[in-house]
Amino acid sequence: MSARDIRVDGDEPYDVDYDEVYRDTAGSGGPPWDIGGPQPALAAVLSGGVKGPKVLDIGCGAGDLAIALARRGHQVTAVDISRVAIDQARAKAAGEGLTVHFEVQDATCLSLSSAPFDSIFDSGLLHSLVRRGGGAADAYLAALPGLAAPGATVFVLAVSLADGQGWGVTEGLLRAGFAEPEWIGTEIEEIQVAAETDGRRLSLPGFLLRTVRAPDASSPHYTP
Repeated sequence: MSARDIRVDGDEPYDVDYDEVYRDTAGSGGPPWDIGGPQPALAAVLSGGVKGPKVLDIGCGAGDLAIALARRGHQVTAVDISRVAIDQARAKAAGEGLTVHFEVQDATCLSLSSAPFDSIFDSGLLHSLVRRGGGAADAYLAALPGLAAPGATVFVLAVSLADGQGWGVTEGLLRAGFAEPEWIGTEIEEIQVAAETDGRRLSLPGFLLRTVRAPDASSPHYTP
C-alpha cells in the first residue's frame, strides 16, 4: 500500500499556505498543532533517551521539539516548508541561547549536507503529506532511508484516519512505508495526538511509529 491508496478529501489535492497559517495565528497561540512543546508521546521518548548526537526534526514548525532536543545536548537540524515558522523557531532558540540549525525546505525534496542522522523525528508531517496528495508522501518516504545512518532510529507521530476527519494515516500505510529491507524492528503504538484551538485542548487518535534503519555490511553493527 502506498500513500496514493488513501482517499483524501475526495482525492482533490489539499494545499495550504503555511506561511499564511502561522502569520494569521501568531496572536492567538499559533496553529492547532503548535501546543507549546513536544507532543506528549514524543516527550516520553525524549525522557527515555535519544540516539545521537546528530538528530533531524522534519516539519519542525515553530521549533518546540527541535529546541527540546537541543536542550539535551543533541546536534539538531530542523526543517520546515514555512519561512514564518522557521523565523519563529530561530527566535525561540536564540532566546534560550541554544544552537539549532534551522532550514526552510520542502520535505519531499530535502537536501541536507549534514545527513545522515542518528535519529529522525516526524511530528505530524507524514499525515499532512498524505492529505496533500499528489505523491508527496511517497516522495518523502522514498527519501528517508538516505537521511538515516545505518542503525538510526526514526520516530513518526501521525493522526489516524480513524479520527473521522477524512484524512490521516492507517497502520497499514505506516507498515508499508517502513518495511524491510530498509527498515527493521518497526513498532507502531496507538496514541493520542494533542492539538489546541480557540483555547481548547483537543485529543485525536493517532500512531507513534518507531523503526530502525537497517545496518549495512560496512556498519560496525552489521551481523550477517
